[in-house]
Amino acid sequence: MAKVKKQSAKRSAKARTKNQSKTKAGPKRSQARTKGKSKSTAVKKSTAAKKSAAAKKKKAAAPRKLPATPIKKLAKKTVKKSAPSRGGAKKTVKKTLKSRTRKPAAPVTKAPVAATTTVSVAPAAKPARKPAKKPADKPAATAAAPAPQSFLSSVVETVRAAAAAVLAPVLGSAPQTHLFAEMLARVRGAAGAVLGPDADLSRIVVEPPRDASHGDMATNAAMVLAKEAGKNPRELATAIAEKLRDDSQIEKVDIAGPGFINLTLTADVWPKALRAVLEQGKTYGKGAVGAGHKVNVEYVSANPTGPLHVGHGRGAVFGDALASLLAAAGYDVTREYYINDAGAQVDVLARSAFLRYREALGEDIGEIPEGLYPGDYLKECGQELATDYGDKLKAMPESEWLPIVRRRATDMMMAEIRNDLARLRIVPDVFFSERSLIEGEEPDPFATDLPVARPADVVAQTIDALREQGNVYEGRLPPPKSGNLEDWEDREQTLFRSTDFGDDVDRPLLKSDGSYTYFATDIAYHKSKVDRGFADMIDVWGADHGGYVKRMQAAVKAVSGGKAVLDVKLVQLVRLLRNGEPVKMSKRAGDYITLREVVDEVGKDAVRFDMLYRKNDAVLDFDLAKVIEQSRENPVFYVQYGHARGRSIFRTVAADMPQLQTDAAALRSADLTRLTDAGELSIIRKLALFPRMIEAAAQAHEPHRVAFYLYELASEFHAQWSRGGKESPHLRFIIQDDPQTTLARLALVQGIVTVLASGLDLLGVEAPDEMR
Repeated sequence: MAKVKKQSAKRSAKARTKNQSKTKAGPKRSQARTKGKSKSTAVKKSTAAKKSAAAKKKKAAAPRKLPATPIKKLAKKTVKKSAPSRGGAKKTVKKTLKSRTRKPAAPVTKAPVAATTTVSVAPAAKPARKPAKKPADKPAATAAAPAPQSFLSSVVETVRAAAAAVLAPVLGSAPQTHLFAEMLARVRGAAGAVLGPDADLSRIVVEPPRDASHGDMATNAAMVLAKEAGKNPRELATAIAEKLRDDSQIEKVDIAGPGFINLTLTADVWPKALRAVLEQGKTYGKGAVGAGHKVNVEYVSANPTGPLHVGHGRGAVFGDALASLLAAAGYDVTREYYINDAGAQVDVLARSAFLRYREALGEDIGEIPEGLYPGDYLKECGQELATDYGDKLKAMPESEWLPIVRRRATDMMMAEIRNDLARLRIVPDVFFSERSLIEGEEPDPFATDLPVARPADVVAQTIDALREQGNVYEGRLPPPKSGNLEDWEDREQTLFRSTDFGDDVDRPLLKSDGSYTYFATDIAYHKSKVDRGFADMIDVWGADHGGYVKRMQAAVKAVSGGKAVLDVKLVQLVRLLRNGEPVKMSKRAGDYITLREVVDEVGKDAVRFDMLYRKNDAVLDFDLAKVIEQSRENPVFYVQYGHARGRSIFRTVAADMPQLQTDAAALRSADLTRLTDAGELSIIRKLALFPRMIEAAAQAHEPHRVAFYLYELASEFHAQWSRGGKESPHLRFIIQDDPQTTLARLALVQGIVTVLASGLDLLGVEAPDEMR
């Protein structure tokens, strides 16, 4: 994306967060009634006949809302803009992003990116200043459930079958739907029974109540359907509640506030929920909300002019965890790195490497001139150039040696960047060269997933296509309202009509010397993503690039005819500390601490978890001393210790109760009704929440939710362990004279370690069996 001209501005992770909230249209709901309904909810024919003609007319004329399939939303939020690079910066200013919702789109057929994909830019068949917004197709309704069958049961079975059909190609098997999905189906079934089969039930959600004393689950059904139903929310909630009270899995239904419905489930639900964890194992939590839709997540994308720093590392970890989260939710994800190997910054890199080449030949180069990269990391490049070319390069004019040195220096830096990423368990699927868009060459010999032969100057072709559409013109830009005239030029220039697509001002595509602006190459790059079949794109950028978001979103709308959406996730800077004091700069990098140095000191697990234990738009204080403490105050230790403690319980049982069978089959057949303690039931409720948490975090593009959840689960586990002390020995996980209760509690422990391991894996963190 936009490259930063200054040395300190190394382009950090660009990955975009399109808060994807994706919900399925439910099947048409049967209007069959169950016997024994109360008079308050029975609809008598005589009453219906007396309804006013005006009321009927109003209801018939009311527009029907379509289910969201999928909705991608960028929630309104305030982030701090830091300068100058996408990986982090020094000064901060506030930047607000306006909320944006994507219209429903048809599912994209799942297909891997071919190794021979080429970038092509074809003019649009029909020129247009503004892309027309196409109305969403009305989803086909599913046949109503047969009347003889229990209505709510038929709904649940329909949801299970649909989930199995979607998940089979994604996961290789058809796992069961989770508890929250089943209860959502039951709530939608009850609402459909009240409102009829044509009601739009897609906005209904079922979630844990904010106050646990209010029940096990809460739903907004009455609140979101009241307007469509022509009733006040509390009146509608009363009618829906009556339907839900007939459900065999719901013990209690309460109506709170203006119309929220709180549900308390029956006791027999929780053993089933734990058994689902034991039966599904590693697949527990993986879902179908993504339905195989293709998503491109681009992150890191730092300029190949130096080693990655800790700011780049935060964007890399965030983007990688977000990609894993989306994949777990059923999306077809491609991880991408954009190599900024064109422009002035790589020429500065080449001149810096040439200086080190002269040094390797024995020349005294003195102090590194201002404007060149001073770090020692280029000494190796200079030595290799001296070994391979001797003094031949010195005899060449700059126009001849510059391409040679630039290619060598870029290749070496990309190899180092790949190694640094691999140390954090980050391996992008695609490395895409910016220079290839301009010169038609592939400068990165490692990028086997991109073709060598490409059309020359794709950027020019993209500009020509936009010009044919009427979206590029020659004109003058007015002075900026801010009064900052540093980058403003009062001249006739080639401009993109970005204001037609939601931007604040039209944007230049060519510099005064005729070369492309960063924005022009970024348009061509995102056009290549559209050509590769990505209608959903996420870019992870440093917070200092907040001002670049609207223009790129405008460009994506233009090159895709409004069919693609770019969502940008801004990652704030990292303040590196040691015992609360700022860390000094690195000798190797010259002006910052490298990511490699941080990983070497504290380990990849501490780096990844701690960077994900804060929201991406919050400044992160990363203390090198605190992230390796073995205490509850260190989240990564506390969660990993939870997994290790769980595994240690099994080792203790094997030593103390060798006759007790504790294999997977034995745990699945344990009598889980013995788990009646409040702490045990609270843990099971937490385990039951895991799949829904994955779905919600994926839709919101917020991997920090996984880290928060794991810490809370580990905390409940450690607390339950502590409760089984001298004062309450009956709560211990191992009771030698009660093997059946021990087996039930071992099943609970197995559920805990299964979910902790799965969650840590999503974050790219190890789940150790022992803590040393």
